[in-house]
Amino acid sequence: MTWWQDAVIYQIYPRSFADSNRDGVGDLRGITAHLDHLTWLGVDALWLNPITASPNADWGYDVADFCAVDPELGTLDDLDGLVAAAGEHDLRVVLDIVPNHTSVEHPWFVESRSSRDNPKRDWYVWADPAPGGGAPNNWVSTFAGDAWELDPTTGQHYLHNFLVEQADLNWWNPEVREEFERILAFWFDRGVAGFRIDVAHMLVKDAELRDNPAATEDANWLDQLRGQVQRYNTNQPEVHALYRRWRELAASYEPSRLLLGETFVTDVPDVVSFYGADDELHLAFDIPFTLAPFTPDALRGVVEETEELMPPGCVPCYTLGNHDLNRFASRWCDGDDAKVRLALLVFFGLRGALVLYYGDELGLPDTPVTRDRRLDPLGRDAERTPMPWRAEPGAGFTEPGVAPWLPFGDLSINVADQRDDLGSVLSFTRDLIELRRSEPDLGRGESETLTADGALWVWRRGEQTVVATNFGDEPTTVADLDGVVRIGTDRARAGERVEGTLHLAPHTGVIMRRA
Repeated sequence: MTWWQDAVIYQIYPRSFADSNRDGVGDLRGITAHLDHLTWLGVDALWLNPITASPNADWGYDVADFCAVDPELGTLDDLDGLVAAAGEHDLRVVLDIVPNHTSVEHPWFVESRSSRDNPKRDWYVWADPAPGGGAPNNWVSTFAGDAWELDPTTGQHYLHNFLVEQADLNWWNPEVREEFERILAFWFDRGVAGFRIDVAHMLVKDAELRDNPAATEDANWLDQLRGQVQRYNTNQPEVHALYRRWRELAASYEPSRLLLGETFVTDVPDVVSFYGADDELHLAFDIPFTLAPFTPDALRGVVEETEELMPPGCVPCYTLGNHDLNRFASRWCDGDDAKVRLALLVFFGLRGALVLYYGDELGLPDTPVTRDRRLDPLGRDAERTPMPWRAEPGAGFTEPGVAPWLPFGDLSINVADQRDDLGSVLSFTRDLIELRRSEPDLGRGESETLTADGALWVWRRGEQTVVATNFGDEPTTVADLDGVVRIGTDRARAGERVEGTLHLAPHTGVIMRRA
């Protein structure tokens, strides 16, 4: 099995992790300076949100140069230094890549829009207006509104499935495919361990640009929100051949490089399809789990379906949240410390690869950001605010007196204080990771539900490990269990012997080893 199949990957939003040059913006050198936190925590790799050059209409996801580092974040030398330093800490570095679109300021698009006969014209999705004028079809942007923009220079529309500043590439064009293989190789050759692929399901669009059908009552909630089923502008079958080719490229390196897809689809079968026959993506985000309500039935249903459908040799990939979603401590737990610990215990009790968003190890909630401080066009600032390293001016993120790019949150939740507190959420997270690393059942053991009764969810990992959780407001028991508690949301339970009946208080859980 490869390193990522039971890995804990730590997601870093670079602008918000650590500021090394006192400009209020996190950067690559700041990340390098804090690698000791990641090794102490016990993670296996770090994934960086986009570091490539960008005008930042969508904060790095509108790329202007796929092989250059954004100057606000550092230089290529800084990236090379981070990769080398991470290797000395036994950490791997995974980068974000954004192959669905580029910034309209990217030189490719500047050429493409200059004339209809420019050699780069077919690198993007262009189309004539509809008869009588208007957009070529009815597609709507993921960020709301029309997905087409009329370019007055050439009289055609270009497709933008996100912001108008983000023009969609044409993945039917072999030159685009060849160029991205060169881009992947550029970073692989620099020692990057792999890529998280942005909107991995969206790259290929219907060649005929057919209208999407209207959403009906049985459509998923995202399609209902948009008013149409995204049948033709996303999740096209031809995308799978692309990832089979990328898999070959990744495998040509020793060791193999990782391909982790942001498969933002709402159905588990669609997620699993991106593994192919273990010949496409190595990992695909199980977004249905992340978007599920914090109830045992909902989460268990996703996990069981995922386990049932996962191809042989493949493993799921779960996350509690990310830069696009409210933090789990707010979204799932309403700031309730007991629920935060329960969510973490459930998370680290799952089979497969896990991705932990920076600050989630502290139980960090969303940070309220006033309208005048908001920078993101969709208002996702609350989950992207600076890492609270210490309870002091500058928060250990930047120098005192320097204004951070986004405001600090509640500094009473910080790394320094929690690291010295054996009862803190941070210490609990570290101990869960350590247990997962030391216990083969938790790392790679099979998963099977043992009990699902109301608020109770109990499952087996491997041969001898059991995860037992009570999501309810009332105490409950689990019968016919004998063994020793390895870790519990109530830290005092570690080492407790269970003989026949396990008692669980409300919103608690344990991981135990059967006798």
